[in-house]
Amino acid sequence: MRLSLFLLLTSLPLIAVAQPESAGKIKEGQRSPITFKESTPMAGAAQLRMRLRSSETPTALDLSRESFEVIVPRSYKKEVPHGLFIWISPNDNCALPADWEKVLADRKLIFIGALRAGNGREVFGRMQLAITANDQMRQLYTIDPARVYVSGHSGGSRVASMLAVAYADMFSGAVCFMGVNFFFPTQGKDGSTYEARYIPHPEIATLAQNESRIALVTGSKDFNLDNTTAIYEQGFKANEFKHVKLFDIPGQGHGAPAKDWLEKTLDFLDEGKK
Repeated sequence: MRLSLFLLLTSLPLIAVAQPESAGKIKEGQRSPITFKESTPMAGAAQLRMRLRSSETPTALDLSRESFEVIVPRSYKKEVPHGLFIWISPNDNCALPADWEKVLADRKLIFIGALRAGNGREVFGRMQLAITANDQMRQLYTIDPARVYVSGHSGGSRVASMLAVAYADMFSGAVCFMGVNFFFPTQGKDGSTYEARYIPHPEIATLAQNESRIALVTGSKDFNLDNTTAIYEQGFKANEFKHVKLFDIPGQGHGAPAKDWLEKTLDFLDEGKK
């Protein structure tokens, strides 16, 4: 992290953060519930407003009302750093294709997703949950900071795409399945305009531009194909993001793709990290 960015982030007042609850109840290899006592200052209103150039003040996150699900691979050992795969679901039950779980485990990626964080919830809250999961899981497990990925599907993917840029110092990469937002307007093939959805802090956006690895996934039958392609070409590529790749799957609709495509996107995110 560049010194000026470090000073920017550390100039805000610090808040004492309690340690996460014990991981003793986690059953490795199985989807298990987990809760946290305190959020992180990185998910606070000051950080969100600064990073998203927002005039709105986000509501404080009450973690006593929140819960998550986590899958820690059976292979996990404290002395062997694992990656972290933070999932933002479009629905409230944190659904993930069952065969994806083995892919994540085989690649030494710990999965975590928030419950009741679907498309019906406001965006700031969904962001706060993902940021909190990132921070707290790093305190509980030995995490490789180069392999902290945020992902989601549809509306959850749009939130993940914003975090990948606005929080590029916390998330090293993102896999965006069938949904993506950008901070400049782009134009569809029919002349329609896809509006800018956020305004990231320019210095953090520059970090994302140079360092973040972002996979955009769509398909020939996905109703977001034109939107995703426009943002890839006129957004990320036109603004010289160095490590963004489009995965356009033949015959794929808006649903989650086969696990082979998850593997391909993770190959891209993991380039140069093994």
